[in-house]
Amino acid sequence: MMPLVYAEAGTPQIIKRIGGNQEVKKHLEDLGFNVGGEVSVVSTLGGNLIVKVKESRIAVSSELAKKIMI
Repeated sequence: MMPLVYAEAGTPQIIKRIGGNQEVKKHLEDLGFNVGGEVSVVSTLGGNLIVKVKESRIAVSSELAKKIMI
């Protein structure tokens, strides 16, 4: 298991765990990040990640990406 921030771009990954407090978990869940769901890194821009979740592309800070374990 490793944080999403270290994932290879273009490779689909399965979310195994979401860390952080309840507020952070709820925010990520609202964006579509759910345990067991598929996520892939599209690109990295200035430390932030563009990720594909449920057919949507979302910009995520590296701080939040470190809370998403794959």
